[in-house]
Parts: sequence; C-alpha cells; structure tokens
Amino acid sequence: MTGRKGRWSKADQDGGIEDAALLILEWLAEQGVNAMLRVDAERLAEGQHSWTFAASGGPLEAGMRADGASAALCLSMAVARLRELGLIVPY
Repeated sequence: MTGRKGRWSKADQDGGIEDAALLILEWLAEQGVNAMLRVDAERLAEGQHSWTFAASGGPLEAGMRADGASAALCLSMAVARLRELGLIVPY
C-alpha cells in the first residue's frame, strides 16, 4: 500500500497476546480444532465489541465463542475459556 498515512502500527517489541495470535491458531489446528479471529466493521461502527474468536471440533465437546473490544482482549478471553474447557494453550 503506497501512501500509508500512518495507519499501520509499528511492531511492539514487548508485544502482547495479539503477537501470538497466529501461533495460537496454528497450535489449535494441530489439535484438530477449527478456529478463527475476526473483526466486524458494522459492530465497530456501532461501538460494540467488534472482535470475535470462535472455535469448534477436535477435543472441544461443543463450539465456543469470545467477543471483545480489542483483538488482545478477545484473544485473552478466548484462551482463558479454552483452558477452562481443558485445552491448555501453550502461549
């Protein structure tokens, strides 16, 4: 993208959980779990929690979902819920 206008954030050297998002998704897939992290522009425009994490399959008896106002919050809540369900995510 040319003429970025500063829209892209710079990498945070002390990064949080969102830096591990792809590793978490890949690890879940290796466990047979289908998972996704998405942002909803309509909910963002309405001031609602716009980030959603959803997972199902593999060792999960039922699907699960977590919503959050930011990617970090959503993913943190999702990892906590996965741990409650017995999947100890190593990140």
